[in-house]
Amino acid sequence: MPLSVAEYVPQTTKSWRPLVTWLIACATALLLLLMIVGAPLAAATEHSTLAQTIYRAFGTLCHQLPERSFFIAGHKLAVCARCTGLYAGFGLVLMFYPLVRPLRSVSLPNPKWLFAAALPLFIDFAVTFFGMLENTHTSRLLTGLLLGGVTVFYVMPGLAELSMRVTRTKPSPELGSPFTLASPETIADAPSDYSAPSRRI
Repeated sequence: MPLSVAEYVPQTTKSWRPLVTWLIACATALLLLLMIVGAPLAAATEHSTLAQTIYRAFGTLCHQLPERSFFIAGHKLAVCARCTGLYAGFGLVLMFYPLVRPLRSVSLPNPKWLFAAALPLFIDFAVTFFGMLENTHTSRLLTGLLLGGVTVFYVMPGLAELSMRVTRTKPSPELGSPFTLASPETIADAPSDYSAPSRRI
């Protein structure tokens, strides 16, 4: 049974939890970006174990093809150019998000804007996939930046709503809760089944 807004969103006091959630999200996004750039730097400075760990972690979500990746110090980033744009776009817009929308806002923009942001990326992918035109590192990066940035406006309201959920309070006895215990006097006055053996279980 879905709860009403009043049951899980604080209505009387200003909650600080959306702010903490946003700070954690920003720290996570920054850490991911540092890891993306840190992988080639670690490889270049002969920290191969650290570099390979980062490459393997990001390899579960990205193809990491060298011909589709940016390079630093002679080594590719931990993700391809398009994924670099997605991570960077999300992280950059996330950091400026409170300047655009209140952190406590849980309303989602119209989904059409998310599809509109994904359309350039899809077109950029399709023209190369079908052999019509070869895309570039720049086109992959820019289309990734656009989609990653717009995604923030759909992720943060969900995180804000989750952060403001509170434990549902137990209903009071006045509300007739089925879990309210009877008093000892009520139990003592209850009719006994011993007067009707046929009703015993």
